[in-house]
Amino acid sequence: MRTRLVFNQRGVTLIEMLVVLVISALLVGGIYRLFVAQTRAYTVQDQVVEVQQSIRGAMEIMLRDFRLAGFDSDSINSRIDIPTPVLVGDHSVTVSYEYDDTTQFTVVYQQDAAAQTLTRQLTTTKDDGTTVAGPQEVVLLNVEALDFMYGVDANPVDGAMDAGGWISATTVNNRKVVAVQVTLTARAAEVNPDLQVTSPRTLVTAVTLRNQCLRGDF
Repeated sequence: MRTRLVFNQRGVTLIEMLVVLVISALLVGGIYRLFVAQTRAYTVQDQVVEVQQSIRGAMEIMLRDFRLAGFDSDSINSRIDIPTPVLVGDHSVTVSYEYDDTTQFTVVYQQDAAAQTLTRQLTTTKDDGTTVAGPQEVVLLNVEALDFMYGVDANPVDGAMDAGGWISATTVNNRKVVAVQVTLTARAAEVNPDLQVTSPRTLVTAVTLRNQCLRGDF
């Protein structure tokens, strides 16, 4: 007796294959869009972190010079005198201090509004009057604002900042500057126009000019 085996020979139709291809394409497209969105978000966050670190680095460079403002070793071998430790401005500031017994450092920080940069320029003055002005070094790029406010001491005895708080350069007059508040705003470089435009970041820092607090010459 013969046994007849029957096999189901039905295959995949063209319509079924097209449906599977469409569904697969939609899944791949969704995964790709998610990947692109995550990549852009990561790039934006990386730019934000980079500009924040750059602002902090630039601020530390400024604060280092501010802390030295008015420094005079008072050594018997020193031939340097610092008559003007701080020259104030609303968007620039100049500080001077003794580097060694024969050299004075004068440092200018200012914003180049056209180039959107924060620059630092060092001028050295020797005890024989020789002056050498260095180049304007770019400390930070994409700077949108650089503002200075000042704490003054009208009483040269206590060496403390007046209770009036921070004032602008135009109201300092001849009072001794004992503290500086710096507001620095910068934006991340937009390297890809397709990315989300990041908002600028601002860092506000105040520093006491300790050498000014110790000086009783005002």
